[in-house]
Amino acid sequence: MSDHNTGDIGSATPGHYGAAAAGVALSEAAMAAAWNVQGDPARSPFIAGVQRLFDVRLPLVPNTTERGNALIALWLGPRSWLLVESSSSRRPAMLADFGSKRDALNALGGAVFDVSASRVAYRISGTHAATVLAKSCPLDFHADAFPVGGCAQSVFGHVNALVYQQDTAPTFLMLVARSLARDVWRLLCRSSAQYGYDVVLPKPVVDRS
Repeated sequence: MSDHNTGDIGSATPGHYGAAAAGVALSEAAMAAAWNVQGDPARSPFIAGVQRLFDVRLPLVPNTTERGNALIALWLGPRSWLLVESSSSRRPAMLADFGSKRDALNALGGAVFDVSASRVAYRISGTHAATVLAKSCPLDFHADAFPVGGCAQSVFGHVNALVYQQDTAPTFLMLVARSLARDVWRLLCRSSAQYGYDVVLPKPVVDRS
């Protein structure tokens, strides 16, 4: 393999691309569902109700997340959160009884909207993952500014993106609009090529491996 296999840059086929080293791993992160929950965090019945319905706590500190057994809850704003569920969940809490969950939250002064069809998640990991993201995103990805469990909304290239740091590898998840996901993938690949990158098979959003 040549150091820069540029003809294949942007491919989603599993394999090694770019420079001979492997400084980055890229993949899609498999989701079963993504729901936008809205409500007043000062209302304790609403906060408790979300935890009861989805088995995950809502993060109340800006730009933080909470993890449940099958869900990640990401802070979007003072009254807004995104709940993301892995496609490997054996009992998909969010896919079951949407109507009853919506009605229960409405009764508590909250609301929930299904945005599953509009989102794609990518996983970016490896020693150069933060550098790759920083090429096209104005967020500060240094560990002291963007810790594990942190999340923030910004842009990646010309696309609005929600970025979440999952672990110290580091591993990041980036959620983008499905209609622009292919543009984001190509940019991720081009930005990773100089470090060498592996395209790997999708894993669940909440990856316990």
